[in-house]
Amino acid sequence: MSSNDQRWEEVKLLDLISIRHGYAFQGEFFSEVETSNILLTPGNFKVGGGFNDSKYKYYKEEAFVPEDYILQKDDLIISMTDLSKNGDSLGFPALIDKLTGKQFLHNQRIGKVVLSQPDKIDQTFLYYSLCTRAYRHHVLSTSTGSTVKHTAPKRILEYSLLLPSIQEQRQIGKILAELDKKIQLNNAINKNLEEMAQAVFKQWFVDFEFPNENGEPYKPSGGELEESEFGLIPKGWKVGIATDIFNVQSGGTPKTGISEYWNGEIPFFTPKDTTNSFHVIDTEKKVTDEGLSKCNSKLYEMGTVFITARGTVGKLAIAGRDMAMNQSCYALVSKNGYTQKYIFLQTQQLINKIKKSATGAVFDAITVSTFQSLKTIIPNLDLVMRFDNIVEGIFSSLLNNANENQILSNLRDTLLPKLMSGEIRVPVEQEYAQAVDLTMVAESSEKYSAN
Repeated sequence: MSSNDQRWEEVKLLDLISIRHGYAFQGEFFSEVETSNILLTPGNFKVGGGFNDSKYKYYKEEAFVPEDYILQKDDLIISMTDLSKNGDSLGFPALIDKLTGKQFLHNQRIGKVVLSQPDKIDQTFLYYSLCTRAYRHHVLSTSTGSTVKHTAPKRILEYSLLLPSIQEQRQIGKILAELDKKIQLNNAINKNLEEMAQAVFKQWFVDFEFPNENGEPYKPSGGELEESEFGLIPKGWKVGIATDIFNVQSGGTPKTGISEYWNGEIPFFTPKDTTNSFHVIDTEKKVTDEGLSKCNSKLYEMGTVFITARGTVGKLAIAGRDMAMNQSCYALVSKNGYTQKYIFLQTQQLINKIKKSATGAVFDAITVSTFQSLKTIIPNLDLVMRFDNIVEGIFSSLLNNANENQILSNLRDTLLPKLMSGEIRVPVEQEYAQAVDLTMVAESSEKYSAN
């Protein structure tokens, strides 16, 4: 009998795994400074599953750390608490899939999964089972707390799932993991590209090492400088304000109670849609044409720079497609010939400067007057155009990779429930074992690209 002819068995998680609580690490040893001890928290879980490595907290190196609470590569962990009212990351899983020369510490707000029957459940299959809507519904419906959402091992272990053969589980896990690996690879490539763009910007517009007429670095080659309130700057440059190079435009939100305004095709950018990447391709909410016409936001063109003005203040994103925007953000629209790429990278520098000057104070809002009073060095326009040409290929690759990741994410999210329910079956015979994932991914990618 083929493995695909076997019945799927409904099993409770308590018959397959156990979940261990973490350690109550001492607050006196928490560190604002980066150390070799990364204290994982619920903030390190992505909505939908996986890691968010932008919110690491650290634990002082001189503190005692019990060995049993140092996480190892391939450990599967679950968020047991979420501080948001909606429980955004509650119960979602993540895999420790990399070691960075640092120790990942298992604290009390995180559960560690231990397989009690590894011959019956594949860990990768289990990980993706904990990313499904059915599991998500179970976690939220059994959670406690109004302001802070909690779950517990006992509640999670009551969840039932359908299990195919261990061979088919491995193939399902492999297919979905291949998609995530490609997304992770694109993210790593984009991180390097972003750092390259930032390095070139700093070299040209901060260190004044842009190429002179002989192709040599301007400042080190004796390029002429003149005094300004920012110190010495290249001759011909001037000091101005941020609104000399861009207009600051506002957004707005259609009435949430009118259904005709929502769930359309127009992405609606809010602070929640910012990521650690340059571009934003998709948004949590979308509006209809009618909704757009009934709010204070216009449709901003692809390439527009968005900045969050309230909540998480000062986060930047480039619209990867035409988008509307809510009132908690501003759109920075280039003027006087300056380009959106230059504005994005320059604004990154300006926001970092604001944050540094706000040490000891609260940086909790940005207004139009912030930009009207924000002084900056304004370079020659022809140099900005030369810079734009240099980084055009970098920004193009960034956008292409971000778009590909959106396709891959949609594909993974579409395949996930179908594979986990048995609606789509995968062959597990030996001759198919190495090829099935690549074949399905290729065929499905072509389908999504065509759409």
